[in-house]
Amino acid sequence: MHGALFLIEFGAIILALGVLGRIAGRLKFSPIPLYLLAGLAFGEGGLLPLGASHEFVAIGAEIGVILLLLMLGLEYSASDLVTNLKTQYPAGLIDFGLNAVPGALAALLMGWGPVAAVVLAGVTWVSSSGVIAKVLGDLGRIGNRETPTILSVLVLEDLAMAVYLPIVTALVAGVGWAAGGLTLAIALAVAGAVLFLALRFGRVISRFVSSRDAEKLLLVVLGLTLLVAGIAQALQVSAAVGAFLVGIALSGEVAEGAHTLLSPLRDLFAAVFFVFFGLHTDPASIPSVLVPALILAFVTALTKIATGYWAAARAGLPVKGRWRVGGTLVARGEFSIVIAGLAVTAGVAPELGPLATSYVLILVIVGPLTARFTQPAAEALGRLLRKPARARSVDSAGAPPAEKAPVDDEVHTP
Repeated sequence: MHGALFLIEFGAIILALGVLGRIAGRLKFSPIPLYLLAGLAFGEGGLLPLGASHEFVAIGAEIGVILLLLMLGLEYSASDLVTNLKTQYPAGLIDFGLNAVPGALAALLMGWGPVAAVVLAGVTWVSSSGVIAKVLGDLGRIGNRETPTILSVLVLEDLAMAVYLPIVTALVAGVGWAAGGLTLAIALAVAGAVLFLALRFGRVISRFVSSRDAEKLLLVVLGLTLLVAGIAQALQVSAAVGAFLVGIALSGEVAEGAHTLLSPLRDLFAAVFFVFFGLHTDPASIPSVLVPALILAFVTALTKIATGYWAAARAGLPVKGRWRVGGTLVARGEFSIVIAGLAVTAGVAPELGPLATSYVLILVIVGPLTARFTQPAAEALGRLLRKPARARSVDSAGAPPAEKAPVDDEVHTP
């Protein structure tokens, strides 16, 4: 009977996620907020709390995090990461300063302590690569001049996670400074070694993994990823970082083939992960943190827009492109939930889970809107501000100043 109940519960979860995903697709926005809401409904205090399938959902959620980070790593080569680190690191520093600091300050102001401050700083810092990639595709901006700048900021954030996640893991585990320093040193050594191997022997690794048989390629890549993730976790380095580094090490046709084969698995287990995070959040605890979440979302939406504008200006993009970069970077999603999930599992600041859930729900909905409307809103505001100046110019000179013809700085692929 227990096995039948498990199948019924888990089947109902997967079916519900499929229906929610279709609804999100029809409405043309990310399904992440719907998955989080499903987790709230299935968790303790929700409408239909789970029993038999909870443990399996927990394992599926861990696999979901690993696959999310693996697929992210497959998007970049080791040379891409090194090049971006050398040329775009000032944008990464500005990004960290403007977006991590508000989260840390919010945690300290609410009296949650330094560990929660480090965790919430990461939650507000990192944009959602998955949501942003989908938004760029939906808006037809993949070929725009500003898109490489957006990707550069995302690459720097993803690379920074290889250092940040081990720090958070050590902090929430309550280890001392010596053990924490050792953990970070191991993480940096592992990351450096993997990047070195990927740069020098990437083709050899890819050739070893490569196979014309889709089944063999899937089994080797998935097995290698889980093995490395497990070893990384045993060394007190985040399993997610291990998976990310495996993705970086693979390149060429192997990366493309693995991406195609693993995408359905990634989508399935990532959805389970978001549900699992929602399971750990009591819906009754959200109203008490909703106002702080709204304030934090508003502030960090503005700081992320400022980050993108500055990075695009540094890259020499015209004003239209600068606003589009800023608006596109607003969405938070998978990484924010991964970071908050570490703290929630460890029992750090009980209010942190509900706050992170509310925060991500707000910005994953607002993000696609800011990507679409930040530029026209900025132009409309500029016209309103220019009207008084134009009126004063007419009064003093008798004729309005000539306006330059707008320049279309979008470059779309055919």
